[in-house]
Amino acid sequence: MHVVIMGCGRVGSTIAHSLEAAGHSVAVVDQNAEAFRRLGPEFAGRTVTGVGFDRDTLVEAGIEQADAFAAVSSGDNSNIISARVARETFGVDNVVARIYDPRRAEVYTRLGIPTVATVRWTADEMLRRLLPSGAHSLWSDPSGHVLLCEVPYDVRWVGRPVRWIEEQTGVRVAFVTRFGDAQLVTASTVLQDGDLLQVLAPRDDLARVEAVFAAAPEEAE
Repeated sequence: MHVVIMGCGRVGSTIAHSLEAAGHSVAVVDQNAEAFRRLGPEFAGRTVTGVGFDRDTLVEAGIEQADAFAAVSSGDNSNIISARVARETFGVDNVVARIYDPRRAEVYTRLGIPTVATVRWTADEMLRRLLPSGAHSLWSDPSGHVLLCEVPYDVRWVGRPVRWIEEQTGVRVAFVTRFGDAQLVTASTVLQDGDLLQVLAPRDDLARVEAVFAAAPEEAE
């Protein structure tokens, strides 16, 4: 597949090398020609100097044949405009934009542009390491309202059906990790000793969820 990347900073250059190593063709767009030095001499893809939302620049980068487009420059406005041009003007289906402002990320997601809110993600990862106890956030939606968390639980939850656990706790169990393998839950899934439990829950409700799982199920008390 052919991928166009707008922005040749640390993130853009890293993505470009990873895609190329995986056998994909890559074109990188940046206003500053000096930025392409980050790609190194081994980069075999295309480099285009120009504005990432300019039609001619994108055409030169191969946007008309592109299967995916990533906007990862340092500017939120440039990223979202270029992502919308790629999606709406050139019909690229797989488009993603990096957004620093989590409030903007929520708005742009509603416009149909998938976003990666780097500030929110970084904050979550830092908190995960600063506060090792309790739930570990694995993913957050762009608004930061919904979290995918690995939640520790009292041993007395073991042996309970996952669907029953959902009813008792008010969360959605996304999957369990059993012997190192992630498994989607079904109506017959039962929590086993050693399982890692990953749940979806509102951020504002996380403290309650942690407290519920830290105690024994009500029927066991």
